[in-house]
Amino acid sequence: MSPDRAYRWLMEAGAASSRDSFDRHVFASILAVAIAQAGEEQSALARTSGLDVAALAAIGQEMFPQAAEALAKMVGSDRPAPGPEEKSIVDILLMYAEGPIQFVRPLATLIARRCQEPRHLWQDLGLRDRGELSKLMERHFPRLKARNTGDMKWKKFLYRLVCGSEGFTLCPAPVCSDCNDFASCFGSEEGVAQLTHIYREERI
Repeated sequence: MSPDRAYRWLMEAGAASSRDSFDRHVFASILAVAIAQAGEEQSALARTSGLDVAALAAIGQEMFPQAAEALAKMVGSDRPAPGPEEKSIVDILLMYAEGPIQFVRPLATLIARRCQEPRHLWQDLGLRDRGELSKLMERHFPRLKARNTGDMKWKKFLYRLVCGSEGFTLCPAPVCSDCNDFASCFGSEEGVAQLTHIYREERI
């Protein structure tokens, strides 16, 4: 299933949900790129999303009730264990999260798993642009957003926190202003979104 088709399917399946439209848009975007990446491989959605069947079923019931059963079937019974860096990212996100744990835990898990992909984080999450990622962080991880005072690229920022928590440094420069590769952490995040987001709602 293409990411655009998956996104439209999820958003239409969530039309009756009472959940905020932006949150549904975020989860639909992330799951859409994960579904597309999984392809036809059985149980691959567990690998591309990081979620097990129980977590995905719960998200489906809350966000996309008409697709909940189908989503759960895409995961299968096996979920690859997260690596130490991925687990650290989940822990950091949850440390700064605000909101019900049953909502922020799967969101943190999705973000941490998609951090393993090679693009800018907003692209790996299937969002339209970096502004939507900033809105996501402000809404659900506001204290973490406040810590990113220099507006560092989010994937770089998260891994910098992971490195600090593990007792080693991400780069040799004592401060970012002294780094020869400053632009790689703070430069623009231009790029093409993975989804066209043909399905739109005025409230998003």
